[in-house]
Amino acid sequence: MKGRIHSVETAGTVDGPGIRYVVFFQGCPLRCLYCHNPDTREPKAGKEVTVEELIEDIKKYRSYINCSGGGVTISGGEPLLQPKFLASLLKALKEEGFHTAVDTSGYANLDAVKDVFNYTDLVLLDIKSVDPETFKKVTSVDLAPTLKTANYLDENNIKMWIRYVVVPGLTDQLKDAEKLADYVSALKNVDRVEILPFHKMGEYKWQELGYDYKLKDTQPPDPKLIAEIKNIFNEKGLIV
Repeated sequence: MKGRIHSVETAGTVDGPGIRYVVFFQGCPLRCLYCHNPDTREPKAGKEVTVEELIEDIKKYRSYINCSGGGVTISGGEPLLQPKFLASLLKALKEEGFHTAVDTSGYANLDAVKDVFNYTDLVLLDIKSVDPETFKKVTSVDLAPTLKTANYLDENNIKMWIRYVVVPGLTDQLKDAEKLADYVSALKNVDRVEILPFHKMGEYKWQELGYDYKLKDTQPPDPKLIAEIKNIFNEKGLIV
């Protein structure tokens, strides 16, 4: 089985528990205004690899992955854009005894990706907003598929970490954070919520690719606002 990836990171520490080998898949249907990996957007870019090639490289790092309680995270881009390759890779990883995580927007044809979740220990689900208008403004796609995926994961008791990026002028309204907290607190299998302040570390990539970066004048959110939003989620009984 072959698929297209952008790159790998052999010692990731922010994409799931422990030290993780992270595979960045190529291709994404979203056009998020604050994307810090715009170079993963085009599905025909990157490089073609086989499941076997990835597994052989990942096995080299087994000792420190296992010692740290880590595993392998598949990110992107949007991993669910290559569901057959993703499911095949995850199945092979489980057979090798690795903890598996998928970092995703949840934007996919659910019927086409259900097999992926049979081999996934943890889903890092990035929910930009639960307001359809805001979500569309941020991503250029509809909200419904993301919520459908979240509900499926909940119904099938698959663990989730919810990721919420706070962008001034886009996703920083407290009322919107409250709506998201209400929705997430109703899910039974959310282990934690990660509140991520907007940053501009990927801006140079937009410039190099000739893309129009519309947030060049946007600054990171005030730490006091981040604290307020964290408190909203804490009050709903969520671990932040």
